[in-house]
Amino acid sequence: MTKRIVVTGAAGFIGSNIVRGLNARGITDIIAVDNLTQADKFRNLVDLRIADYVDKTVFYEAFAQGRYGNVDSVFHEGACSDTMQHDGRYMLDNNYATSRLLLDTCLARGTRLMYASSAAIYGGSDRFTEEPACERPLNVYGYSKLLFDQVVRQHLHTAHSQIVGLRYFNVYGPGEQHKARMASVAFHHMHQYRAQGHVRLFGAHGTYGAGEQMRDFIHVDDVAAVNLWFFDHPYRSGVFNLGTGRAQPFNDVAQAVVNTLRAAEGLGPLTLPRLVEENFIRYIDFPADLVGRYQSFTQADLRALRETGCDHVFADVAHGVASYVEFMVRQHAQT
Repeated sequence: MTKRIVVTGAAGFIGSNIVRGLNARGITDIIAVDNLTQADKFRNLVDLRIADYVDKTVFYEAFAQGRYGNVDSVFHEGACSDTMQHDGRYMLDNNYATSRLLLDTCLARGTRLMYASSAAIYGGSDRFTEEPACERPLNVYGYSKLLFDQVVRQHLHTAHSQIVGLRYFNVYGPGEQHKARMASVAFHHMHQYRAQGHVRLFGAHGTYGAGEQMRDFIHVDDVAAVNLWFFDHPYRSGVFNLGTGRAQPFNDVAQAVVNTLRAAEGLGPLTLPRLVEENFIRYIDFPADLVGRYQSFTQADLRALRETGCDHVFADVAHGVASYVEFMVRQHAQT
């Protein structure tokens, strides 16, 4: 029997890649939910197969009323992900209240729910384990995600259907072109290099040298793969980190971007010192408005994820960023 799936945020970055992964399995009975006020997101849906498109402003109430029939699973990727958004009422309404209505409906109907949480929950912490002592968001975006995770935790032991929250770390890859300033550093570096012949990174700040701030960078293909792993394992529930488990400096991202673009031009790779010496990588002063509001280090603790039996192998920056840049080069050649 064909399973009907809902993907919210389906025209967005991660949502569209989950739809693509479902399509690769032959699943097309998919209700895509999004808000196309930002119209250029439609490009992420063009080559995907879905059964219906529903605007987010009408979906959640209609779903609660049972208008879409027997839905097996919901991948809830729709959210405001702008960490610089300061309108707390909007953030909580969009990221918390909507998600709470969806959770209540899924629990009542026995519908499985996989949803996007965020590593922004850890904020000012130096530990990244799924436990309250580590959860110290620095902005209202992180708090909106934490608040929903807290509600989910209250239901995990009594729910009769699967609930999975995945705390995404720094995701990059195809499909993020509409995200503007919230797009990944790899995306911005590609465009900086093409426009100006160099990329820019933050200089030294605190205990971190120039470009040495470290994040757990994860390719969107890996994010989609883990979502689908939980789809295949309906008896695994909980709130889990989703990163590679390996922090890498921004310098690694810049080096991978520049050397991959150089290879596309028929030029050989350069070491990081040479890239800096020849001004392909340039450092700027750390922005004053980010002091105290910036995570200089993130690294997913994957122990809870691994204990579920998920043994997915994650791409490192050198391979993941290179494959992304090569994809973008091919896309650029076709335009």
